[in-house]
Amino acid sequence: MYQYDSIDKTIVNERVAQFRDQVQRHLAGELSAADLQPLRLRNGLYMQIHAHMLRVSIPYGMLNSGQMRTLAHIARKYDKGYGHFTTRQNIQYNWPELADVPDILADLAEVEMHAIQTSGNCIRNISSDQYAGVAPDEIIDPRPYCEIIRQWSTLHPEFYWLPRKFKIAVTGATNDRAAVQFHDIGLEVIKNSQQEIGFRVYVGGGLGRTPVIGKVIKEFLPREDILSYCEAILRVYNLHGRRDNKYKARIKILVNALGIEEFRTQVEAEWAHFKDQALKLHEVDFETMQAFFPLPTYETLNDGDARLEKWRALDTRFNAWYEHNTSAHKQAGYRIVNVSLKEHGVAPGDATDAQMDAIADIADQYAFGEIRTTHEQNLVLADVRQQDLLDVWKALDAVRLATPNIGSVNDMICCPGLDFCSLANASSISIAKQINEKFTDFNELYDIGEVKLKMSGCMNACGHHHVGHIGILGVDKKGEEWYQLTLGGDASNQAELGTRLGPAIAKDKVGDAVVDILTVYKHQRQSDERLLDTFRRVGVEPFKEQVYAEQAS
Repeated sequence: MYQYDSIDKTIVNERVAQFRDQVQRHLAGELSAADLQPLRLRNGLYMQIHAHMLRVSIPYGMLNSGQMRTLAHIARKYDKGYGHFTTRQNIQYNWPELADVPDILADLAEVEMHAIQTSGNCIRNISSDQYAGVAPDEIIDPRPYCEIIRQWSTLHPEFYWLPRKFKIAVTGATNDRAAVQFHDIGLEVIKNSQQEIGFRVYVGGGLGRTPVIGKVIKEFLPREDILSYCEAILRVYNLHGRRDNKYKARIKILVNALGIEEFRTQVEAEWAHFKDQALKLHEVDFETMQAFFPLPTYETLNDGDARLEKWRALDTRFNAWYEHNTSAHKQAGYRIVNVSLKEHGVAPGDATDAQMDAIADIADQYAFGEIRTTHEQNLVLADVRQQDLLDVWKALDAVRLATPNIGSVNDMICCPGLDFCSLANASSISIAKQINEKFTDFNELYDIGEVKLKMSGCMNACGHHHVGHIGILGVDKKGEEWYQLTLGGDASNQAELGTRLGPAIAKDKVGDAVVDILTVYKHQRQSDERLLDTFRRVGVEPFKEQVYAEQAS
């Protein structure tokens, strides 16, 4: 992973010192809360219902074991013993005291981490595929490109006060695991007819109260032009994006207002002024950045391991974990391990300080000291020898991190909702618990198969409900919590927005509605269809009929 140089360290340390002074002046009564607000937001510090919330950046989801131990230390010393991993591959702390935040940022700086640009109207954390570098379907490793974009965008003086927040995602595989079509800019690695590396560029995607699938602005962008083209897009947005209404300030609104052809024309005209100047990248730039992401020292192994196969046959729990929580690796003799943060009774995405320390230890012993965070609020150990899988499972199981539910209805995305967030209309965590209680039989979960259930406590859509196979949105109806359901959303290559099922459902009936949806699916499915496939074939009506018949009874 990328290692800070002296410039990086100086920037981050100076930011810590600046914020320490700002907090001290505020606590001394010399700086008002209103004046502090934009300063704290630039350091990832929000004010929520009960306390401040600090969001820490994890660029493209990459952590080393030392960084994970520091995250555990912060949870233990400054919070209530846990952290919350988000859909943007970051981590949030829900209970820090304002006076402690400068010390937290100083601790983060010691391990080359920060909270810069995790909030505010700027370019946020660059996200990517959690399987980057190890996926069998990968064209190229996207992480060097993510890092190039991160360095260009961090503290960029021209784009530090945009009309609204701005999100960029990069995928380097044929299967999109980074939801690039739902970002302000999405970059999909492709090769042209001459086998040259470039990007298909999407623009104007996003969720929130106005969900939009991104539009292709350029079918093939040579890789040496990624910074200059992104800069051209941002310049057009910065000039014409609305600042009079925050609900209409995202780039998706501008793209839709102008139309993609006119927006493309303006971007190309802007790009022509500087495309061949300082921002043009060269082979040495890619080589330099790629050097930070070398292949691990893999052993020469064969797929299949006698001990592994023996224990899969002997232990049904281990076999279930292997089948559902590990994935194919491009290197023979290795597997990708998905670490579930979705144990029953735990808020999805939460991990305790002890669990984070344990993950760091496991990573050191079995996975080259590396951990990934995912969009699904889980963790990944990307490089585990097949012969070590049993030992890894035992170590994870000892700290309640081996729940074999990856990809199932219980592996749901869930925002903090009304339990923490001051913007939320309804609870999310309690609904997650309600749904978990309906599906306690893992064999039933496996029979149902892949279900992407995504839940948000308000229209800001931090839980990505618009693109869930089942989407759940909390709404306020005269002071009561109700929930709207959608079906058929998809954040992968075949991107789709979910179809609204019908009127909002009472809070205590949401779990029953999910059961009804999956009952219809089981009756309607053909062969090995997923829920999403069945929905696309039969449409919404069979599901609507079943759910609302049960709701009326």
